[in-house]
Amino acid sequence: MGCCNRRCGLIAGAVFGAVVAILGGVLIPLGNSIIEGTVKKEAVIEPGTTAFDNWNATGAMVYRQFWFLEVKNPTEIVQNGATPVVREKGPYTYRTRYLPKENITFNPNNTVSFLLPFGAIFEPSMSVGSEEDKVVSLNLAVAGAYSMVPPGLHFILQNMIKSSNSSLFHSRTVKELLWGYPDPMLNGNVGLFYPYNGTSDGPYNVFTGEDDISKVGIIDRWRGERSLSFWDDKYCDMINGTDASSFPPFVDKKKPLFFFSSDICRSVSASFSESLNLKGIEVYRYTLLPSTLAAPVDNPDNHCYCRDKKTTKNCTVAGVLDTSSCREGKPVYISLPHFLYGSPSLRKDVLGLNPVEEHHMTFLDVEPTTGFTLRFAKRIQVNMMYGPSKVITLLNKVKDYTVFPVVWLNETAVLDDETADMFKEELVSRIQLLETVQQVLLGSGLAIFGLCFFFYCVVQCNNNQGKLV
Repeated sequence: MGCCNRRCGLIAGAVFGAVVAILGGVLIPLGNSIIEGTVKKEAVIEPGTTAFDNWNATGAMVYRQFWFLEVKNPTEIVQNGATPVVREKGPYTYRTRYLPKENITFNPNNTVSFLLPFGAIFEPSMSVGSEEDKVVSLNLAVAGAYSMVPPGLHFILQNMIKSSNSSLFHSRTVKELLWGYPDPMLNGNVGLFYPYNGTSDGPYNVFTGEDDISKVGIIDRWRGERSLSFWDDKYCDMINGTDASSFPPFVDKKKPLFFFSSDICRSVSASFSESLNLKGIEVYRYTLLPSTLAAPVDNPDNHCYCRDKKTTKNCTVAGVLDTSSCREGKPVYISLPHFLYGSPSLRKDVLGLNPVEEHHMTFLDVEPTTGFTLRFAKRIQVNMMYGPSKVITLLNKVKDYTVFPVVWLNETAVLDDETADMFKEELVSRIQLLETVQQVLLGSGLAIFGLCFFFYCVVQCNNNQGKLV
């Protein structure tokens, strides 16, 4: 009777362990289903969801840091045709994206339209000096006019330069260079980001994800159109992905993330680089590949971004994007800071540049379950171009076309501690708790089942030996 009780008890224990293990196993798909349902619900862009609160007004502080490439030998360049030498000066920091979206309108086709207002507030404590600091820089008006005026009309530009006493390089304040100043040659305002304050980007039209969460945040239209009209090519004019502030949930690191940036007038993709811990939250880091701004000879997909074969040496120069077609003809060339991933010739034509991936690459840190971008650094360099001219006195000594770096910026943000704690409490801790319960049930159930089964075999074996005796 005692032996039977032991066997029965061990069988019951084994059954109990199996039930516990099965329960743990069942909780895995059930728990994943619960998490998936919760995330899908909260990721939809509609009033009352977590996604809407983060989307409507950026919770994290967004800053733009500017580093100017100050010219050290302006006289030698003009008088002797010397190679330009620059030195980095900065940062000068502004708080941006502090204004909530405007004209938010929800549409019947599960999209929402809005405007992104621009604003910039100077942050002295995060800057090396004041907005009144002087910088010796390329004359934006002269360089711009040179690119826009045909060579046959250079005599008109020469007269304008002479009558206004303009030069190829001049000294201006940080505030003037960034936000605008009245130029004597053009009789109008000139500035790298003029006009900015009081203007906006868009309108954008993006999917809310209400009917299909895999489309949430993806741009449907920009400025009323589903494609761009800058590049005269169907591929290059595509508007792909989101605006990079978030992506559809359940990110697959094997697939690239696509986003559109109006700053560079095109869509790009970012690839998974590594997993990181950001304030206790696992994030996937995505970075731009060197092929993004590669020359068409190395990346044929970029053939339609080559606008001028003369200045790009028959489209063989890598690392620079001519954006004049989307800036009303203004000759602005975009690159990564210090011509990172650019052709070596760019750094031979302008000395003093030293690209370093860690400081000059663009990256996004994305939380993979929700698709929210929790930290980012968008780094781009604004360049202009000038070249030789037999008519314009200032350019008589210039030997070749030069893409000249004026300033580079780092727009960056990271979620604050309060938001990180809330994020961990609302999502990470619940997922971890569920996973812990699953593992404990599955592990303890298998352990109980294994031990009971083992001892049952031992008891059964001893019992059989006793009968033989």
